[in-house]
Amino acid sequence: MPTTRRALLATGMTALLGNSLKAQPVAAGAPDWPEPPGGAPADSALAGLLAAGDEVAALRSLLVVRQGALVGERYYRGATADGLHGINSVTKSVTSMLVGLSLHQGVLANLQQTVGALLPEAAAAQPAAPANAATLAQLLTGTSGLAYDYRYQYRALGSAADPVRFAQQLPLAPAPASGPVPWVYNDAAVGLLSPILARAHGQRLDQLAAQALFAPLGIARHEWALDRAGQATAYAGLRLRPRDLAKLAWLMANGGRWGEAQVLPAAWVADSTRTHVPASWQVEPVAQVGYGYLWFTGELQGRAVAWGWGYGAQFALLAPSLGLAVVTTATDPLPQHLPAQNQAVMALVGRVVGWAVARA
Repeated sequence: MPTTRRALLATGMTALLGNSLKAQPVAAGAPDWPEPPGGAPADSALAGLLAAGDEVAALRSLLVVRQGALVGERYYRGATADGLHGINSVTKSVTSMLVGLSLHQGVLANLQQTVGALLPEAAAAQPAAPANAATLAQLLTGTSGLAYDYRYQYRALGSAADPVRFAQQLPLAPAPASGPVPWVYNDAAVGLLSPILARAHGQRLDQLAAQALFAPLGIARHEWALDRAGQATAYAGLRLRPRDLAKLAWLMANGGRWGEAQVLPAAWVADSTRTHVPASWQVEPVAQVGYGYLWFTGELQGRAVAWGWGYGAQFALLAPSLGLAVVTTATDPLPQHLPAQNQAVMALVGRVVGWAVARA
């Protein structure tokens, strides 16, 4: 992830996190992951990989789920299992899950619906805005064609009194001479999904997530930042326990099933985590990096993987062919340290994937 992201998060999200919702409770007795036997996995090779996390100074947690069981869990440098951690842009991937639920429920008709049709009042106020013509599919795949540069505009988006209008004021980028619209990492475009879902459901994005996604998984605590218009931010701002982020990653790795319940449609999970467009961001040792529906895609240790990628190497990675999900949380680094931190954490994740390959 490009290096200037850290500085922008530190400034642009300050106001958002100041409006963060407090941890939300659910019914007592909600299911949780079982404690690892003896506090460590029985597999000595996996135990060694968890210990290797001590060598990555920024790492705060590493969790490994295999075939529905939390087989590895370790926290570093004072982090704890109960602490909420900002997952940064992995929030986008959670938003994608809610879009899939909304399609399954018929609240959204299809991915070809446009912003103008889904936010008609805003479209009427700005009828010439290019954003009005963007489809849900384009918002999800980063191909809206709207010009946006997070290096200069993220802070302005975070402080905008009307984030919808902010997105509507984005011009179209110059069209390529040939070929498809290129992928662009566009927080403002993704941000439109929050008011779209709120209008469709009659409740805020965070409330929808708590009811329809978090509660079935026993996710009892979270915080979600609100923008100045009072909407939960779709592109960043969610805080979760690492264990609960692992639940979301396993849900996707398991085709949308949690226990006996089909929480997400299997077809949506598969479509979300396949490559729709190539992505320009890279992180070693992942090969063939692409983008699905707000999930990065690629190949690791010869296996297809998808992952949510938050600033600072907050990773929620799934390898469905291995029955594997891997979650990491880490500190937000200074810009100049970000590439090395991303690579160090993903290299460790790659070793975990290699461990699972060896046991497949």
